[in-house]
Amino acid sequence: MSAENTLKNIEGQHVPEVVFRTRTDDGWQNLSTRELFAGKTVVVFSLPGAFTPTCSSAHVPRYEELAPALKAAGVDDILCMSVNDGFVMHSWEIDQCVDTVRMIPDGNGEFTGGMGMLVDKNDLGFGKRSWRYSMLVRDGVVEKMFIEPQVDGDPYGVSDADTMLNYIAPDAEAPKDVVLFTRPGCEHCARAKSALEEAGMGFSAVDVDRRTLRAVAGTETTPQVFIDTDHIGGREELVAWLAKRD
Repeated sequence: MSAENTLKNIEGQHVPEVVFRTRTDDGWQNLSTRELFAGKTVVVFSLPGAFTPTCSSAHVPRYEELAPALKAAGVDDILCMSVNDGFVMHSWEIDQCVDTVRMIPDGNGEFTGGMGMLVDKNDLGFGKRSWRYSMLVRDGVVEKMFIEPQVDGDPYGVSDADTMLNYIAPDAEAPKDVVLFTRPGCEHCARAKSALEEAGMGFSAVDVDRRTLRAVAGTETTPQVFIDTDHIGGREELVAWLAKRD
């Protein structure tokens, strides 16, 4: 990996003045740096490329998961930046099913270059791309940057959403990981999902067969609910857990 400029921390400086050519369902939209940052508290995380493994499986999903906690801590917008064109970023936004994170295409690398984060990834056939980093920007001024170490490969350890949330609000509680193992047509599963929705808790529901249920939960009944690393049980146990939480 080589950088056009040595990667640098620009805390205390204004972000570059750039116009982003973005794509929406209705066509093209130009967004200026001023529109995105002026008078706002904004979290930006920048990454090497849309649809790439770490970016799709970890970086974007976790920022989306922690978006409510970041918003509660005073963040107005969460921007995902990449040196990709508007078509690619719009397609990736749809693919990732994000509701809060905004995908911003830095197609010509102007913003990334102005940040001193443009790197050469010709060895991968990527051309010029962004180094992975995140930053907190208040009214256009960079308050804090988390830059991945300048080593070969694609390090991912400090630009993540949890690190950012811990910086902004050290006492904030991250949302719990809730997984429901379900079967199609299961009424108790539907009721468990409704209970979680009413409690404002996000969750993942996974349809499984009896063999998987026995192996994972030691039972064949559905739903089986896991919260973080704890096996809560079925619908009734979930309702009791939620009542204690309140």
